[in-house]
Amino acid sequence: MQLHYGLNDLKDIDFMTFLPIILPFIAVGTLLVLIALIDLYRHRKTRKNALIWTLIILFVNTLGPILYFVLGRKDGERS
Repeated sequence: MQLHYGLNDLKDIDFMTFLPIILPFIAVGTLLVLIALIDLYRHRKTRKNALIWTLIILFVNTLGPILYFVLGRKDGERS
């Protein structure tokens, strides 16, 4: 029984078989980021810390846009 796999074992894996499984997750994540950035851009004058929210949306992958829609939109509505 082999417990450790080396880099040579990765050559045997056909990554194209995983593409139909991974592609919907990539598409949803990208769409979520784009919608969050568009919303932030449209309401940039009423949002506080637009630069910080942009960085959070871009660099905290799927969780960043979700945090923006839950917390960031409320931040702008209070003022």
